[in-house]
Amino acid sequence: MNLMQFDQPIPVVTPLGDAYAIYVRSNGQFENDEVLCALKDGGQWRHFLTSDIKSYHNETYQITKK
Repeated sequence: MNLMQFDQPIPVVTPLGDAYAIYVRSNGQFENDEVLCALKDGGQWRHFLTSDIKSYHNETYQITKK
């Protein structure tokens, strides 16, 4: 199991709303990784699978929040 903590929290969109990704933990070669996120609304910490989160708005890469 590998753990990667981000130098700066990464804004993401989760099933529970907007959040900041803090770190990602690998579950193995063929598994969905887990991401620890701090929810913007209320500040709760939640774990999500990488397939459940999306990148937040980023003009540099023409990513728009939907």
